[in-house]
Amino acid sequence: MSGNSGSNQMWGGRFAGGPSAIMREINASIPFDKALWRQDIAASKAHVGMLGAQGIVSAEDAALIADGLDKVAAEYEANGVPENWDLEDIHMTTESRLAELIGPAAGRLHTARSRNDQVATDFRLWVRDAMDQAELGLKQLQLALVGRAGEHADSIMPGFTHLQTAQPVTLGHHLMAYYEMIGRDRSRFADARVRMNRSPLGAAALAGTGFPIDRFRTAEALGFDGPTDNSLDSVSDRDFALDYLMAAAQCSLHLSRLAEEFIIWASQPFGFVTLPDSLSTGSSIMPQKKNPDAAELVRGHSGRIVGCLTALMITMKGLPLAYSKDMQDDKPPVFEAASLLALSIAAMTGMVAEAKFRTDRMRAAAELGYATATDLADWLVRQANIPFREAHHITGSAVKLAESRGVALDQLSIEDLKAIDTRIDDRVYAALSVEASVAARCSHGGTAPNEVRKRVAEARVALGLEDQA
Repeated sequence: MSGNSGSNQMWGGRFAGGPSAIMREINASIPFDKALWRQDIAASKAHVGMLGAQGIVSAEDAALIADGLDKVAAEYEANGVPENWDLEDIHMTTESRLAELIGPAAGRLHTARSRNDQVATDFRLWVRDAMDQAELGLKQLQLALVGRAGEHADSIMPGFTHLQTAQPVTLGHHLMAYYEMIGRDRSRFADARVRMNRSPLGAAALAGTGFPIDRFRTAEALGFDGPTDNSLDSVSDRDFALDYLMAAAQCSLHLSRLAEEFIIWASQPFGFVTLPDSLSTGSSIMPQKKNPDAAELVRGHSGRIVGCLTALMITMKGLPLAYSKDMQDDKPPVFEAASLLALSIAAMTGMVAEAKFRTDRMRAAAELGYATATDLADWLVRQANIPFREAHHITGSAVKLAESRGVALDQLSIEDLKAIDTRIDDRVYAALSVEASVAARCSHGGTAPNEVRKRVAEARVALGLEDQA
């Protein structure tokens, strides 16, 4: 009796059947890999089409199997994928249902393939789709950024370093910085897609197969650029998943930074932006509150996405060739990251597109922070031929005086400025307004409104909104 009690305590009440019940539960991946059903059907149809063309199975059986797979797909579409843990995964679930529909011919589908190359193929197809969806979503975010940047090419705001007012910039310039960041994210997904677009189907368990298969045919049918070139690598490689997660993680960091900007800007001390009601919530106790919850969740999701990348990297780091059961855990972090990334992209696209920018508050803040101090130093260099380090010191004295009087630099009298340095004259005032400051930053990529408009025009062409002149 004590022995039975000890056994039950060891396995726990949930696993009354002992080790076999644990093995059934830990081994089953159908709860999450059922997400691959479309890819599994597509790869199976490509495989059986090749088997028929090569004469490995009869044309009649190939047609029967293909028709049966279409019926299974229709059932999944209508009712979802059933979860029978005894069948372990989506591959066995589909093959079992196929056998129920068409009989023994279903057994010929698995000729010249293994679950190892089957899952590697299905997962690649799924990740490829996820890359395409991310790229499409990011393009929409870029369109929103470019649209708002064009509206605000002249809208002045403080530019920050260390979150301290540095120099005036335009809101359009600020938004276009994120356009550039998101462009790099799109390029990372595009690069990863090119690198992963080779088909592992036909690598079988790890060594290839003795059947006269045509791997180039199945690769073409599934939209791959060709087959992979080493069967061992084919079934053990998850670089494509890691590449996706690395691109997703980097992208999530950019989205988090943009979200943080909106969170700060929406706070009452800043008051730079009013967030859309559709992406904000109220407080359960404080009726005046409008919380930037969507932006905060985007910021939080970035940590989870980076965690997904870390999880898969640690899973893969010590695995010998070829396939190990650890690799069953490759899909949950990718599925989770893809879902979180899609939500984050959509949230930030909506926020950029629908936010109401308080440009009056932005301009006032730019004037308050002595943001044109650098312009005074530059004027001293250009007009008075003063070395920059000396000009920097003179400007610091002017800022100190203005600060002591609670006024902006351009509100100091010429007598005040001459008392600091006699080489200053009335022409300096043309350089001290925030409008003059941003207009002067006309170097390529600078914040001058004309430069911002150039970058916006170039971006519109790149995004397909206008034809190249």
